[in-house]
Amino acid sequence: MDAYLILQINLQAVQQEYAQHAEKVSILLDVLIILVIDIAFLFILKKWNKVVVLPIELIQNRRLIFTLSKNDFKTKFAGSYLGITWAFVQPVVTILVYWFVFQVGFRSTEVSDFPFVLYLTTGMVPWFFFQDALNGGTNALIEYNYLVKKVVFKISILPIVKIISAAFVHGFFLCFAMLISGLYGYYPSIYSFQLIYYFICNFLFVLGLVYATSAIVIFFRDLTQIISIILQVGIWMTPIMWDFQMLAGHPLLMKLFKLNPMYYIVTGYRDSMLAQVAISERFLWGVYFWIFTGILFFVGCTIFKRLKVHFADVL
Repeated sequence: MDAYLILQINLQAVQQEYAQHAEKVSILLDVLIILVIDIAFLFILKKWNKVVVLPIELIQNRRLIFTLSKNDFKTKFAGSYLGITWAFVQPVVTILVYWFVFQVGFRSTEVSDFPFVLYLTTGMVPWFFFQDALNGGTNALIEYNYLVKKVVFKISILPIVKIISAAFVHGFFLCFAMLISGLYGYYPSIYSFQLIYYFICNFLFVLGLVYATSAIVIFFRDLTQIISIILQVGIWMTPIMWDFQMLAGHPLLMKLFKLNPMYYIVTGYRDSMLAQVAISERFLWGVYFWIFTGILFFVGCTIFKRLKVHFADVL
């Protein structure tokens, strides 16, 4: 009995020590993030005039961008019997497979008080868009290399063409998710309009990322395989298929997971379609997301501008 009591006291001491250590690390992490953001913000202000050129080019060529996006979406499945139907079948089949494995095979019931199939679907909707846009945008310059070699063509519009092309499928998949939610009694509400905001978040986040990856992949083709691995890991790290509240006893781990920008987007989709949580209730994480996305967009544009003079020669 005495040995048992001593062991119990030691365990409590270890738990207290862990909690104190985790709190110190969490504070240090907050300070480090703020410091990095401040330095990045000052650097962006210094180079702002050079970076703003790309957004201006996108606005000026918006009609051409939309036309190329429609053509890209249509030609992607040209020659197949089902045509563009494949774009919609693939995500639906993927959802059904995951649902069967987890809910039927592993007997998953509810996650965060929501039916597992809804928790999964509402998380996969933004993830599929991010995945398709990142993969397509990364290879945009390689796929349209004949346009890159034209002197008068604005090659900066090619990455966004792939993102808009992926958005067509995203629109269908979103409607599918809302239909499934309605069958379970979660009907569209005023919070559903927040989906527009979270889609814009997703769009701009992946755009900044793609400007960097599409430029780098021309010189480093292995980047495509690296991105595939990151996406495979990312779907579990976001998280999409398991309950984030399982980490409630580990606040430091929860904070690290929340630093992933896709966590904010995926949670926002679930807030809008299931939990009915307003954007304002996640204000601080929203501020962090937009600062992170702004820095990413700046870095992506800078890399793209510096490397684009070599694109035609390498391709």
